Amino acid sequence: MAVIERPPASTSTMLGAAAALSVVGIWATWLISMRYSRGGMLTPLDLSLLRFGIPALVLSPFLRRTGLWPRSAGTLPLVLMIVGAGAPFFQVAAFGLHATPASAAGVLLPGTMPLATALIGMLVLGERPDRLRKIGMLAILAGGLMLLIGTASGAALTWRSYLVLPFGAVLWAVYTHAFRRSGLGAFEAGALICFWSTVINLPLIPLMGSNLLVAPVSEIALQIVPQGLLSGLLATVLYGIGVRMLGATKAAAYTAVTPVAAAIGGAVLLGEAVDALTIAATFVTGLGVLLSTGLLSRRRA
Repeated sequence: MAVIERPPASTSTMLGAAAALSVVGIWATWLISMRYSRGGMLTPLDLSLLRFGIPALVLSPFLRRTGLWPRSAGTLPLVLMIVGAGAPFFQVAAFGLHATPASAAGVLLPGTMPLATALIGMLVLGERPDRLRKIGMLAILAGGLMLLIGTASGAALTWRSYLVLPFGAVLWAVYTHAFRRSGLGAFEAGALICFWSTVINLPLIPLMGSNLLVAPVSEIALQIVPQGLLSGLLATVLYGIGVRMLGATKAAAYTAVTPVAAAIGGAVLLGEAVDALTIAATFVTGLGVLLSTGLLSRRRA
């Protein structure tokens, strides 16, 4: 029997970090596309159909390996994965994003997700991060608050921003830990999440309505890439790879860079001003990510 050699720990860490950081750019693009869709004909259900339907078709060959409901993964982890990263999560996120500027949404959704993941790990799963990683988590929180203060001063945020989006972050954090414990690979998990999310979405069409058949082709085409190909397919798989190689809490820490990427993207693409507070928040968040990943802790040890 052939022996499969695993990559060295350093190589695995680098690959996991590269995968997690790639998700940052995709999520920043997704935030902007969600805000852009608010003025179009496509409904949140339409966007959800694109986000999960396209990857479900692309990843369908992986369902042959697992089946539609693999018992080895466990019922509870599968349910938590589908709820935390599938159609229910998307509807919660869409409800909050349509009332929140992209820059503030970057703080309240992906920006708070690493903290939610760390808290679940410590309070529920008994994880014990060292002092440097705890300082890193506090730095991520401080950087997010700095960005939020700068954003909120120029836009009136409602309860949907402050309550719904952090709840969406908690859902994704639950998915992160559930996937870690399911034993599934990134492609298999992505296939299952997208398939069952599509199954959930299809019966909702008569109830919620759909404009996919009447919306302009140009509008649908603009959403196919950020929703179906980037966020639904690539980000799901890449994030799964990051979690597999780094662990749930460490992989989630890298996504704290998303608010910074969203702010920079807004400045470059939309001409939004970047003030000194945003620049300071960028450095604080970056330092927090570096500490919370445990890289410095391992070197010191």
